[in-house]
Amino acid sequence: MNDSSWGTPQTGYWGPSDQGPVQGSAPAGPAYDARDAQQTRPMPIVPEGPAHGGHQDDDRGAARPSGPLFRDEPYRDPAFHGRTLDGRPFHDTFQHETYRDESTPARPHGPASQNPDPMPDSPQPAPAPQKKSAGRDLGAAIGVGVGLGAVIVASLFVVKAVFVGVIAVAVVVGLWELTKRLEERKGIRAPLVPLAVGGAAMVAAGYVRGAEGAWVAMALTALAVLVWRMTEPPEGYLKDVTAGVFAAFYVPFLATFVAMMLKAGDGPWRVLTFLLLTVVSDTGAYAVGWRFGKHKLAPRISPGKTREGLLGAVAFAMAAGALCMEFLVDGGAWWHGLLLGLAVAASATLGDLGESMIKRDLGIKDMGTLLPGHGGIMDRLDSLLPTAPVVWLLLVVFVGSG
Repeated sequence: MNDSSWGTPQTGYWGPSDQGPVQGSAPAGPAYDARDAQQTRPMPIVPEGPAHGGHQDDDRGAARPSGPLFRDEPYRDPAFHGRTLDGRPFHDTFQHETYRDESTPARPHGPASQNPDPMPDSPQPAPAPQKKSAGRDLGAAIGVGVGLGAVIVASLFVVKAVFVGVIAVAVVVGLWELTKRLEERKGIRAPLVPLAVGGAAMVAAGYVRGAEGAWVAMALTALAVLVWRMTEPPEGYLKDVTAGVFAAFYVPFLATFVAMMLKAGDGPWRVLTFLLLTVVSDTGAYAVGWRFGKHKLAPRISPGKTREGLLGAVAFAMAAGALCMEFLVDGGAWWHGLLLGLAVAASATLGDLGESMIKRDLGIKDMGTLLPGHGGIMDRLDSLLPTAPVVWLLLVVFVGSG
């Protein structure tokens, strides 16, 4: 076949059919004449070089001219999927050449890949061992913890009223974080103003009047939440006031037990014992669980907590409790500290799990971002708040109200 063959159809050529171009077969209709063929089938442009995928791609490396200019090699149109003009696959035309049929995957054209895939039996590089992560910025967490500890200790042993103010500030910020997350994630608008004012008053009442003052302040705060919410449309009233009363109990009321511990004669040492035991319990659970934890404690609530971590919290808290009750609290004994440490480990763990439930329901990781490496204020109060009434009660039982 040469260039002139495309100008005038040869005898017996009837044009393309539904099954592709057929040459030399009997027509199903009237034959085309030369004029019709010129009007309906323009002559394709023949490339000057060999057709892509011809013998220059042969692995034997023998260059050989190819394309439609030579009779011994049929023309290969890419649209025909590897078939000749008479409908046969190329591998039927040449015995020593292999051409792609419709059932054979196409070989990519272009230059060879610079990074070919390794052979199946090639040795694969071993994956680099992954270093176990602590899950947070440990340096920032330690720095923030030391700074908070210094502020707390300084205010605790200088003037008791200053430490009461520190508790009130922590309560107000915690209430702000909690109500903000409730509104963002659930559309619950617990009134912050009566909660903040009532929460600060609750802490002060607990320090001045004890448990009786704390309960009265709690009742008045709940009433203020109910009345304050009446100034807005009734839609969502029930869920808003319910969340408000819950927030008043969860944050400021539980925090008043710290102020009641402070009221005793050795109040600063009692508060320091409470803080040390809670922090040591959390640290023991974190360190032991991170290093040895394998069995999940509550995977649906907090997947990071393990039973080994809980045992570490109990061991660390009991040891610290024995030391604190023996040397810090007036009238305390080492066995008091063992029981106190066991109770603190249990209450701190439950408090942590309780806030994890709240955060999972809200779909958040942390309550805030105020404390780098820790999250928000509520992420630090989660263990302290439920532990405060437990420590206050056991200290009253062991050594009296002071």
